Amino acid sequence: MSGPEPGGDRGTHGTSRLVMGLAWAVLLVGLWLWGNEITDVRGGLSDPTTGDVAAVGRPAGVELPAPPEPWPAARLLRVDVPALGVRAPVVARGLDADGAIDPPPYARPGAVGWYGGGVRPGAAGVALFVGHVDTESTPAVFYHLSAVRPGQQVGVVRDDGSVAEFTVDDVRVISREDFDAGAAYGPRERGRAEIRLITCGGSFDRASRTYSANVVVSAYLTGVVEP
Repeated sequence: MSGPEPGGDRGTHGTSRLVMGLAWAVLLVGLWLWGNEITDVRGGLSDPTTGDVAAVGRPAGVELPAPPEPWPAARLLRVDVPALGVRAPVVARGLDADGAIDPPPYARPGAVGWYGGGVRPGAAGVALFVGHVDTESTPAVFYHLSAVRPGQQVGVVRDDGSVAEFTVDDVRVISREDFDAGAAYGPRERGRAEIRLITCGGSFDRASRTYSANVVVSAYLTGVVEP
């Protein structure tokens, strides 16, 4: 994707952590507004970017299944994105000292963080997952997140042995300048069980050491595989 190539010079580890901290601050804004029921979904998209990231949205003609009733909550173990070959352990995360969601530690670039102060996947509402796009030297768990397309599946493996299956219905690249909290984090349809997979995207500015956008993948519950 655009931005620093894996293995490229991104400075010291401390500087790299700052880059991600600033990027996740965008998420904080969304959470604050989303918690205050700002759910009027508008476009709010950036122009399509180069490389791996493109503002995909929901293409016409993609047949999507009807949602079932929300499912009782259970402890989360893993997030699977078969189209990307991702099988990522889930770690519950809270807010950091600046009030933004604390992403998984850099020592675990293959892990996905779930915002433990919010909705559990399978319950009605929107459950939020965050993951790094890269580290100082390697791609991370959501490096190719923008390659996901509507109609593809995301599985959330639970400790009761069941798998909550979600179908992707929207992929967006939302720029920092045009950030729309409702479009990013608000429910697409009230009463559904939905998830968001979120990472950094767009171009990487070396002067400010920040990414220009966030990749936001939306999916909704379409089935549960019981043990």
